[in-house]
Amino acid sequence: MNMIVEGYFKLLKILIALFLAIMVVLVFGNVVLRYAFNSGITVSEELSRWLFVWLTFLGAIVALRARGHLGVDTLVKRLPNVGKRACLIVSQVLMLYATWLLLQGSWEQTLINWDVAAPASGLSTGWFYGVGVVFGISTGLILLADLYRTVTGKLSDEELVMVKESEEQEELEALQHELAERDRRESELATPAAGPRRAQS
Repeated sequence: MNMIVEGYFKLLKILIALFLAIMVVLVFGNVVLRYAFNSGITVSEELSRWLFVWLTFLGAIVALRARGHLGVDTLVKRLPNVGKRACLIVSQVLMLYATWLLLQGSWEQTLINWDVAAPASGLSTGWFYGVGVVFGISTGLILLADLYRTVTGKLSDEELVMVKESEEQEELEALQHELAERDRRESELATPAAGPRRAQS
């Protein structure tokens, strides 16, 4: 099961990189063609907009699993573990509800617009709204798994605060944790070494 999950998120990351590369080629190529050859790529603007929407939603899925979304943790991190767990459960339930609303609306819009062709590319505009379905299903499963771990107590104390106010703070806390782990390992290595010397004396 873990291999399937890891493979799925690896696929998402590949798609994100691919969509970004296509966007760069389309936008930059269109600019060069317009200024140098008084020409252009007809589908450039439309397709780039669609890819940007897909890239954003797929990136949000990956960020949710990696807990990379920013938030305000000023109050939550000061609560005891029981309070942190309660706040986390409430936030996960609210996010599940919002995800359900997005999934429901995206599914309806996908069905409504499936037979509507885009003006430039001729592709079904259902693909434009379809990313909401992908996002809703993926995010819903992630949130359900996290909610299960929270309710059953399988989350560690450090995992009870799932947002950070800034990326710099997260990097600082990771560095502090790494330094603490290194100091702990060094102290464990130093303790056995001191034992034989005391025994010899």
